[in-house]
Amino acid sequence: MLIRINKYLSDCGVASRRKVEELIRQGRISINENVIYELSTKVNSERDIVKVDGEPVSNKKRVYYLLNKPKGVITTTKDEKGRTTVTDLIKNETAIYPVGRLDFNTTGVLLLTNDGDFSYLLTHPKHKVPREYDVKLDKPLTEDDKLILLSGISLDSKKSKFESIVFTSKKNRFLLRVKCFEGRNHFVKRMFQTLGYTVLSLNRYNFAGIIADIPIGRYRKLSYSEINRIKVRYALQNI
Repeated sequence: MLIRINKYLSDCGVASRRKVEELIRQGRISINENVIYELSTKVNSERDIVKVDGEPVSNKKRVYYLLNKPKGVITTTKDEKGRTTVTDLIKNETAIYPVGRLDFNTTGVLLLTNDGDFSYLLTHPKHKVPREYDVKLDKPLTEDDKLILLSGISLDSKKSKFESIVFTSKKNRFLLRVKCFEGRNHFVKRMFQTLGYTVLSLNRYNFAGIIADIPIGRYRKLSYSEINRIKVRYALQNI
């Protein structure tokens, strides 16, 4: 069966289709030992040998996992210091990759897959995929600062804001849940830090409508309905 090389490598979990096109332009992909440069190149998935940076790639079944990430785990596939990574926690024969990142001590919803297009859909800013975090601050959030965070502040020379801020405790205004569309590193912590607050704990409660309905440190496969709902919702709203 002939299939375009960018779709083939995306299905293998190498990268999104757009990223694969960049790899082709850089001369990093070969088919049967011949480096390719044409973006429209097709590959026989049953016969051809495809390599990326000299390493062979196989078209394995796409898999999707939800991990309720614990503290003290690195959001990567390997760590030079030998620390535990999120992929160490999942028993799976296929190479998988985290969708986006969570900080070392941040807990909560983390998706992992070998579907490059799925990962791209969820992480590219233009798709505006919602993220909700439970936050514990070092001091109560004032109403004035709440309004500032909702209207927007400058972060990395870009106007940044929370879509909503809800206090999760009637008595303690340092416990709250924030919603945003941002996936930049340390985004939530840096937003509060700009106004003089320190985030003491951070848990991603919701990502793309997926909630961690399993204990901390556990994982499960996403259902077909969950995967399809995400793909349909965020692909169609950006056509």
